[in-house]
Amino acid sequence: MFNNLKAMEPDPILGLMSAFGNDTNPRKVDLGVGVYKDDAGNTPVLDSVKAAEALLLERQQTKAYIGPAGLEDFNRLMQVMILGPAHPVLAGSRAATIQTPGGCGALRAGAELIRRARPGAKIWVSDPTWANHIPLLGSAGMEIVQYPYYDSVNKVISFDAMLETLRLAEAGDVLLLHGCCHNPCGADLDLEQWQVLAELALQRDLLPFVDLAYQGFGEGIEEDVAGLRLLASRVPEMLVASSCSKNFGLYRDRTGSLTVVARDSGQVNNAISQVCSATRGIWSMPPDHGAAVVATILSDMGLRAQWEAEVATMRKRINDLRTRLVDSLASAGAGDFSFIARECGMFSFLGISPDSIASLRREFSIYMVDSSRINVAGLSDDNIAYVSEAIATVCRDSRNSGQV
Repeated sequence: MFNNLKAMEPDPILGLMSAFGNDTNPRKVDLGVGVYKDDAGNTPVLDSVKAAEALLLERQQTKAYIGPAGLEDFNRLMQVMILGPAHPVLAGSRAATIQTPGGCGALRAGAELIRRARPGAKIWVSDPTWANHIPLLGSAGMEIVQYPYYDSVNKVISFDAMLETLRLAEAGDVLLLHGCCHNPCGADLDLEQWQVLAELALQRDLLPFVDLAYQGFGEGIEEDVAGLRLLASRVPEMLVASSCSKNFGLYRDRTGSLTVVARDSGQVNNAISQVCSATRGIWSMPPDHGAAVVATILSDMGLRAQWEAEVATMRKRINDLRTRLVDSLASAGAGDFSFIARECGMFSFLGISPDSIASLRREFSIYMVDSSRINVAGLSDDNIAYVSEAIATVCRDSRNSGQV
């Protein structure tokens, strides 16, 4: 059987990780892999997480299955963190949440629900979008269509072009939106734009599907979901895929949730039963540990305050690095990269050529994906000047050779 198989091309990010790991240059810098790093280059376990794990070690009495929907307290607390305790959707019992293996599991579960509810629906995704959106959603049998989002020349959202394209969407199609800290470009919708999209979704009968992977990493835990909450207050139905990988640092514990919003409690119960049926045939039962950690933190006032302070520290570090990178690039003579300071979250495009990216890797051991997306959190006090000088060098070489 297996003699008919050919090796798959390695995932670009995974290939980058391998190349970086094999590089012996002591000055090597990883700006590619999308995990938060502190100034020492580590992805630490949060102190609030360690404290919650210690409590679980003392209290937990069983490792029995927790059921297809996952941990009930986690699901309830995630709803409140995403929508807010007084949101009319929660007051009207119009939302239900299941625990998933990370945000990826939530996206796939949402796609399975859409396929069951409306098999011919198209999913409209931003151009650019997170690369894994395409296989996650497409593997569920969904047709993927792109809409313009980021103007790579002017470094702004192409909102007029986005609206013009989305007016071509058919009733029942799905509109995938990044909740905050857009991956890969870092350019986020403002509240006015969220309002316009809410009206468009109502007019065109589109189902919003919000990918919320970085809550707390943009402007704040509450501020980062202002647009999502506005949207939920306007539309009758929507989906939210949320990840705890970044804001709780639970990358390897694969902790996420899918929240379904429907017109009434009866419809939402029907929908969530379909989701649980679908996931029963994929992963059967979700893992417990990460969700138990999150529930422990969110239900304890002291641990929650500690966690919020840690998220604020990570957010401030990222935002400070953005400003420092802009200044450092300017000082090095690389040109105007001021747009980086106007963007949010861990990611931004540098907007440099593939040849320049290859030169950075070959000559300076600085690693990033070929789109020029960088993880700002990969910068540090020790490497930011080195990275800036290297970028300035390859930009000068590019200009001298006539590359765009």
